[in-house]
Amino acid sequence: MNIKVSLPHLFQSDKSKMLSYFLALFILFVVFQQSVSATKKSYIVYLGGHSHGPEVTTADLHRVVDSHHELLGLTLGSKEKARDAIFYSYKRHINGFAAVLEEHEAAKIAEHPDVVSVFLNQGRKLHTTHSWDFLMLEKNGVIHPSSIWKKARFGEDTIIGNLDTGVWPESKSFTERGFGPIPSKWKGTCQINDNARSLCNRKLIGGRYFNKGYTAFGGKLNSSFNSARDYDGHGTHTLSTAAGNFVPNASVFGVGNGTAKGGSPKARVAAYKVCWPQINGSECFDADIMKAFDMAIQDSVDVLSVSLGGVPVDYLYDGIAIASFHAVMNGIVVIASAGNSGPFPGSVSNVAPWLITVGASTIDREFEAYAVLQNGMHLKGTSLSTALPANRFYPLISAAQAKAANSSASDAILCKPGTLDSNKVKGKILVCQRGETARVDKGEQALRAGAVGMILCNDKASGNEIIADPHVLPTSHIKYTDGLAVFAYVNTTKNAKGLITAPKAQLNTKPAPFMASFSSRGPNTITAEILKPDITAPGVNIIAAYSEGVSPTHEDFDDRRTPFISESGTSMSCPHVAGIVGLMKTLHPNWSPAAIRSAIMTTARTRDNTVNPMLDADYKKATPFAYGSGHIRPNRAMDPGLVYDLNVNDYLDFLCGIGYNKTIIHRFSGTFHACPKKYNLLDFNYPSISVQNLPGSVTVWRKLKNVGKPGTYAARVHQPPGFSVSVEPKVLKFEKIGEEKRFKLNIKAKKTTKGYKYGRLTWTDGFHYVRSPIVASAANQ
Repeated sequence: MNIKVSLPHLFQSDKSKMLSYFLALFILFVVFQQSVSATKKSYIVYLGGHSHGPEVTTADLHRVVDSHHELLGLTLGSKEKARDAIFYSYKRHINGFAAVLEEHEAAKIAEHPDVVSVFLNQGRKLHTTHSWDFLMLEKNGVIHPSSIWKKARFGEDTIIGNLDTGVWPESKSFTERGFGPIPSKWKGTCQINDNARSLCNRKLIGGRYFNKGYTAFGGKLNSSFNSARDYDGHGTHTLSTAAGNFVPNASVFGVGNGTAKGGSPKARVAAYKVCWPQINGSECFDADIMKAFDMAIQDSVDVLSVSLGGVPVDYLYDGIAIASFHAVMNGIVVIASAGNSGPFPGSVSNVAPWLITVGASTIDREFEAYAVLQNGMHLKGTSLSTALPANRFYPLISAAQAKAANSSASDAILCKPGTLDSNKVKGKILVCQRGETARVDKGEQALRAGAVGMILCNDKASGNEIIADPHVLPTSHIKYTDGLAVFAYVNTTKNAKGLITAPKAQLNTKPAPFMASFSSRGPNTITAEILKPDITAPGVNIIAAYSEGVSPTHEDFDDRRTPFISESGTSMSCPHVAGIVGLMKTLHPNWSPAAIRSAIMTTARTRDNTVNPMLDADYKKATPFAYGSGHIRPNRAMDPGLVYDLNVNDYLDFLCGIGYNKTIIHRFSGTFHACPKKYNLLDFNYPSISVQNLPGSVTVWRKLKNVGKPGTYAARVHQPPGFSVSVEPKVLKFEKIGEEKRFKLNIKAKKTTKGYKYGRLTWTDGFHYVRSPIVASAANQ
């Protein structure tokens, strides 16, 4: 705020001048007060966990709320002011509150001994008919008796919650056909109504919405948003991917026809709407996310799928990390997306060790739409758009050639809004480059400029990753090298022409899977000793249910509606894993969240359908920083043989190891925990092994638990180049279920070793193969 007030000279004797002076002072005071009040922001005050008994009474909850008012009142001067400032009290499992405070008030309450941490209410971003066949749960629609679907009864009566943009309850993916009574443990409610009629059923058993954190940040919502109904489509897609019911004859505008279903088709589902129209680049806010977690724990969900995230920060200032810890403490498995900020190193989010963090990779299906050039080149692309009339070539023009007079070629080639000259574009196929703006928006700009079609060419970073979008005009999205050929043809050929074929689903494409370029990569920037992501799963061109309250492009001029859509992102791979976890919970209800994660990680595969190592989108060899332990294999995960298990005390030891004191840990967990006198983070019993900046040699300890038949397991080591790795003992014999055995790895770096190197440890009894990736780097010599 920049306001100038003219002050009369102090020593003038005229009374009117003096009155003007004091009036000016008063104005300055008011302006100052307004500018101070304008600095108010929404904060989360985290107090740790609650120690409620198994039956929480209303009186218990009232006492918690009153204690929050009293605590904040010490800072603000009264309980009444505190009551006005607080918009959420976390009162069931998470202990804390969200309030609108000035910066100095937040700093003051952070000094209180009962407060663990205070942090801003930060924004987060939202990060199928064939993928289950690709994961071998079925084959051409036939489910083999050995499939985990059969063994786990399709996830029967497991409850899967989804933190996202809500749900479209009318979707056939959430019909209650074939479902019995709602599980008696369910304590949730249904905030999805139509003229006071509940839209939940025996499949979609609950829905809640949380938007006070969004509005505290400045978001504007009318009363129609006071519902868990999905007007975005993202939440409906992710929830149906995790646990949608069987829907035959599902397709996207007639392409990709098949039976849609989720990973746990017979699981019950609940929607927790925490994401709203974008504001300042974010849709979801920590205050709402934490409240949703707190209620989901109370509602008795078994699995939580969280397809959203942000920049990783210290765990005590990370709303998702804090809330998910309390969920895991209560036996809930939490799966989170790794993020869509790849392929850049260190971009992975949701890195807390109690989460299952999921990257995204392709499946062996593409929606092929060829770009055909008049010189005879047929370039395979992908799309879910309409087709141009067959057997007719249209003029081609590069978007750079079609730039408007006031635009640069570098902006125009990206088909940014307002950069194209419609006189140059009209009636032609426009060639645009991927990058900076949304893919479907480029199609909108092409259509507005009068193009009859678009060839969308990957930039170098996107490589071979081509995505089928429901473009508003005929489109073919082609890979980087093919794009170079198109630009070369257009730029060197007079009267260049081309056509675009109709989209057609093509199965058994190779290589698959390969890593999506957008999938966020490690290393873990918060705790390097924990390799993230943990796993990769299908996340490219995934067909699932969609909201019919919004168009497939989210553009105002697009009046199309569709019950199913194809989307891509780690948001899509995350619910794949959530659905598989739902099956695991049905099959192994007493396994810990860590045991389930270990089973998924140690049975993963790092080779594609050509039996070669998995690749990145540029067709270079991928690494564990992209795929973690590998590509998920559900049928193997249900019988891993051995697991690397962890309990709450192990996680508390981990927090000790990263420097949290016993007071913070007590508040974090709600229990007293004695930190070990000596603790090495490398010994945290994680299924992967990450040793960074090794100065010479180190010993790493792990512990395996038998969850299968008695047997003898032998160690096999694939050493990272430049490192020697030995295992002691080399053989582990297990005689009963639940038996645990410890072993150690001695890892030594050679002096000439530079950069990250990758290896693998495998324990096998000849039937089970319990694999752990090894990532190592040597200290600078």
